[in-house]
Amino acid sequence: MQVWDWSVFFDTLVNVGILQGVWTTVWLTMVTLVLAIAVGTVVALIGRIERLPAQWFYQGFVAFFRATPLLVQLVFLYSALPQMDIRLTVIQAAIIGLTLSESPYVAEIVRSAISAVPPAQWEAARAIGMRPLTIMRSIVFLQALRIALPPLGNEFVRQLKNTSLVSVISMTELFRATDNVIQNNFRVLEALTVATIYYLLLTALWTFLQRAFERRNSHWFSETAGSVAKRSTGVVA
Repeated sequence: MQVWDWSVFFDTLVNVGILQGVWTTVWLTMVTLVLAIAVGTVVALIGRIERLPAQWFYQGFVAFFRATPLLVQLVFLYSALPQMDIRLTVIQAAIIGLTLSESPYVAEIVRSAISAVPPAQWEAARAIGMRPLTIMRSIVFLQALRIALPPLGNEFVRQLKNTSLVSVISMTELFRATDNVIQNNFRVLEALTVATIYYLLLTALWTFLQRAFERRNSHWFSETAGSVAKRSTGVVA
């Protein structure tokens, strides 16, 4: 058997199952990353509460989900929970597992971004009588968003690669679709090369979009954050 077959390679490149797997990988990445940002932001805000129970929750949540492998979490959700009469579909287990696994990293990013906002912004807003929630929404979040966007964008690539692990619970994303093709024609080299190409293309496309977005909006973030800061400090003066 020849080592490389171009006809197999091109057939695999446009294989319907592979293309469906690519789409599943894309939407699963997007959905779970959005959910992880929502969950991670809430956890980060809880972590900023200077009370012992809140600190315990934050530290415990981040430590648990960062210390346990995503593979173990997925198998637990899909295979162990049914023993407690909790049955999740493959899609439900994949979404929950990927979301919970990613959320502590998002929480750390958001918390660091909020902490990076100069304390003078908080003090100026408090001095004019603004409530903590209003300060967070109108002043801090806008400035923290600019800091958090680049690392949050990088988390997309991380989550994209993590989706390959849901194949262990029988969800047909790109990697499992590739494995299905291999089981049919036993052409491992061509199939895995195709999968690698699609992962590289998706990563490259996202990197291009992320950099374009950052360049386009960096000036807007600077102007808006600067005007908010001047307005808040100006009132105090």
